Amino acid sequence: MIPNRPRYAARLNAFKLGLKNPTVPDLLARIAEVPGIDAADLNFPDHFEGIPPATLSRIMADHGIALNGVAMRYYTDPGFRLGAFSNPDAKVRQAAVDITKRGLDAMAEMGGKVMTLWMGQDGVDYAFQGNYARMWDDSLECLAQVCDHNPAVDVSLEYKPNEPRAFSLMPDIATNLLAIKELGRANTGITLDFCHVLFAGEIPAQSAQLAGRYARILGVHLNDGYGKRDDGLMVGSVHPMQTLELFVELDRQAYDGVIYFDTFPDHSGLNPVAEAAANVMMTDRLRATAKRLSSDAALGRATAVQDAAAAMQAVAAQLYR
Repeated sequence: MIPNRPRYAARLNAFKLGLKNPTVPDLLARIAEVPGIDAADLNFPDHFEGIPPATLSRIMADHGIALNGVAMRYYTDPGFRLGAFSNPDAKVRQAAVDITKRGLDAMAEMGGKVMTLWMGQDGVDYAFQGNYARMWDDSLECLAQVCDHNPAVDVSLEYKPNEPRAFSLMPDIATNLLAIKELGRANTGITLDFCHVLFAGEIPAQSAQLAGRYARILGVHLNDGYGKRDDGLMVGSVHPMQTLELFVELDRQAYDGVIYFDTFPDHSGLNPVAEAAANVMMTDRLRATAKRLSSDAALGRATAVQDAAAAMQAVAAQLYR
């Protein structure tokens, strides 16, 4: 890990619980209370309303919080219900591109490097609702405009199989890698959200391997869930083994990016500061175990011959010490 590099970031809106009409500065102050978290993601345009980027930078610096990145939130505009980049109306698509460009400019002014695009509104709800080829072409055309706006910053695609649309246009690792290949832009990559990957019926470590093989991993959103929806539970609370395997794969790729906790403490009425501290604790422990497993000879021998029983013995010896 690069010295003094922020390791952990948190979802700003997760810290609203218990505060009355909280402002962005209020939420940043609360994040700063969590030992181990020294970065945050901002949503555009939500978190920038009424606050210039320079002011946000100063507030974050005052709290010792670095900007991990910016995520676009098209769902705040009802005009994007039928899609942002895949909308049948060219004017609506251009409006989505233009607001994304403004988000890129705001992020660049703050020194940010990664814009995350979760295109949950781009998809269909019914058979025969859309022309899939046209929707794909329109989306790639919009993405190309976004990528070309500022080649010095990265654009990362965060996929999710559905919600809010019944079917997302780019629902899984394969379609997103195809899109990146067709785009042909160097400043693109993948953001892996653990719950979204489970929701898509994928193995997190394998999805990470494919993302690193055919593109770049530009972000890791850590959480947990039961694979039926976007639960946003605490790290390792349901799938500790799969989380551990993901960290082993990230170590193989020498991933040195920030781990972003995309969890929802408000769903269970948890104290968000305590919940975030639990995420830090569990992640530290699983990452330490992953470091040991990365050079574990017994695990290497077991995986080489796909011996699941021997692999379980090797992992257990390091995990349950």
